Amino acid sequence: MRTNVSDMKAPIDQFKAISSWVSSVQDLDKLLQLIIESATSIVGAEAASLLLLDPKTKSLYFKVATGAKSNAVKEFRVRIGEGISGHVAKTGQPLLISDAQQDPRWNRKISDSINFDTRSMACVPLTINRDIIGVVQVINKKDTTQFTQEDMAVLEEFSGLAALAIGSARNLEEVRQQNFDLKKELGEKHQIIGKSRVLKKILEDSQKLARSKTTALILGESGTGKELLARLIHQESPRKKKPLVVLNCAALPETLLESELFGYEKGAFTGATGRKAGKFETAHEGTLFLDEIGEMAPTIQAKLLRVLQEGIFYRVGGNTPITVDVRVLSATNKKLKKEVEEGRFREDLFYRLNVVELKMPPLRERIEDVPALIVYFLDLFKKETGMLNITISEAAMEKMSQYNWPGNIRELRNAIERAVVMGDGQTIVPDDLPITSNRPKISGLRVGLTLDEALNEFKKEFILLNLRNTDGNRSKAAKIMDIQRTYLSRLITRYDIRNSA
Repeated sequence: MRTNVSDMKAPIDQFKAISSWVSSVQDLDKLLQLIIESATSIVGAEAASLLLLDPKTKSLYFKVATGAKSNAVKEFRVRIGEGISGHVAKTGQPLLISDAQQDPRWNRKISDSINFDTRSMACVPLTINRDIIGVVQVINKKDTTQFTQEDMAVLEEFSGLAALAIGSARNLEEVRQQNFDLKKELGEKHQIIGKSRVLKKILEDSQKLARSKTTALILGESGTGKELLARLIHQESPRKKKPLVVLNCAALPETLLESELFGYEKGAFTGATGRKAGKFETAHEGTLFLDEIGEMAPTIQAKLLRVLQEGIFYRVGGNTPITVDVRVLSATNKKLKKEVEEGRFREDLFYRLNVVELKMPPLRERIEDVPALIVYFLDLFKKETGMLNITISEAAMEKMSQYNWPGNIRELRNAIERAVVMGDGQTIVPDDLPITSNRPKISGLRVGLTLDEALNEFKKEFILLNLRNTDGNRSKAAKIMDIQRTYLSRLITRYDIRNSA
């Protein structure tokens, strides 16, 4: 029969004090250290440790250790089923070992490596909701006697405290992460604004893609919203409750990019004072978005390809294989096929990433979405600045609606923000806008055309502009251009204008 701690000679006040701190844990490492040190003291052990399960490597690592060899022992890992602690982690059954060196389950590797004489042991599982997350063990009585069932009862009580602390910390971290994600999403407003046909098509394709695990390459000019599209795909996927991890490959040099992607072990390089999980580990069962993938160095490309093919990688400086389940989305504003042809990007990686290709259209190709974007960003900055009564003049709206926006949505957003901040605080007028042209560029015009050819190019571009502005409605476009619909249809046929209805 299990002995209650209240029946023991243990310092009850100390136990109660620790219990009261568990539910409001702020520093998990310090609390676990206190719990294990208290357990060590109460049962009179020479050493104790708390080992946690790493499900990715199916091994136990030393989270907390006490005793003369506490630092040395933290360098080791124990496979599930290996030694006394590995056996307890595998079976979930506590073990009381009077003579470890005579027990066939004992593995002397760690003791021999750190020159520690292990005699007796007591080891109990660490569980949360019946799931084994690690073990707690004590080694050698200081008075050279053996551990008793009463000691086991104390150890189980402290193991329960440690499990509560870890569970509370995980719940707290989950809430914090959810709040962080929510604030980040609300702050950055991860929405794709617009109802143009070209945008609707890309959103429909994204919805189809979201249901699968398929990798996808998102192409598009800078500022078109490639990351927003990746976020949309993640949020619509079965992985939406798991992390979306974003990494800009152009923002880091090659050495840092490798450690950011795959993590590193303690001592892997100067300054690596502890183990760090990489983006792939963080994104396990979720989505990893690699922006500016075209900037990735060839050596990192090779390692990325292996992860995509096998789902296995190694931390920098490590030799333990890490298995992950990650859906990878990537993006670039480069012409990646040309990069492949010129030998700067691996062809096999290109095809692995480009199973599905999505292209975010530049703003000039969905100019009919500009008014909605203007209203959206104006409302955003009105709230941020507190200038809730600021409006935009028709002339300013017209100027922005006819501008070509080479910097795409990012340029539009910045233009609205500047106009709100630098204007008179009442009405945005054309002079408040940091744009210099109010005429749409006509891509077909060039030196060398005859006048008739230039006129035909202009007519084609003008028809396309109005069809986009009316979402392909020929009747509306004809009315705006003040021509008959039948004449417009003939012009569409003459100039071979496709996808216009």
